[in-house]
Amino acid sequence: MVDTDHVLLEKDGEVARVWLNRPHKKNAVTVELLHRLDEIIKEVDADPDLKVLVLRGVQNQFCSGFDLDELLSDFIGTTTAMDVAVLSAQVCDRLYSMNTPSVAVLEGYVTAGGFELMISCDFAIASDDAKIGDFHIRRALFGGAGPIYRLPRMIGLRKTKELMLTGKLLSGQEAKDFDLINDSAPADQLDQRVEDFIGTLTDKSPFMMKLTKMAINQGLDADVKSLMIMEHLAVGNALQSEDGKEGVQAFLQKREPKWVGR
Repeated sequence: MVDTDHVLLEKDGEVARVWLNRPHKKNAVTVELLHRLDEIIKEVDADPDLKVLVLRGVQNQFCSGFDLDELLSDFIGTTTAMDVAVLSAQVCDRLYSMNTPSVAVLEGYVTAGGFELMISCDFAIASDDAKIGDFHIRRALFGGAGPIYRLPRMIGLRKTKELMLTGKLLSGQEAKDFDLINDSAPADQLDQRVEDFIGTLTDKSPFMMKLTKMAINQGLDADVKSLMIMEHLAVGNALQSEDGKEGVQAFLQKREPKWVGR
């Protein structure tokens, strides 16, 4: 594990375990944390040995949002107030757009900026007793890193309005029923649930993981004809790839495939 103060990176075989590390502030976000998280996302995505990024917070707390002490002292009422929103949006978009699939593990508070990190991950698994929600409106603030464009695509407009306009917090089970996350588990079963889910990602071709994720991410942002062309190109790339050939041969030979990542 590499200790970088606000963020910890642990390379565990094929899994990059990234820990938000400000337990005294419920792992609240700072500018320093955002910059380091951005560096780690780039590092993980550039490492061919890493097949999944797992994002969580130390001491059973995911992230309570931006550190309000820093927000008040450095940004509120200043001409640089928008800078923190721009930085947050850039980091969350890099997380969303990275080739490596990402899994958010949710415990404790998952609010405001922490909520934005969660919806920027490909998957999310929560403890049943987590507290999950946008929350900004309770403090007369507005989320600057994804709620208005990621959330409606994920859960629809009515549910987005329900979360953002009421500021309500959902438990892990409620968030699953809300179609906001993939799964929820009792706290003492969370780690095993996460490991089981990770296993369904790490055994896949990294080449096809990248191609498929890239195509899915564009699925709601283009017209049908353009998406059909994208599908045609994706199929062509898959059929010409070494992993595509290996996948077919392994199936016909009744053995496990050996991926090369191209």
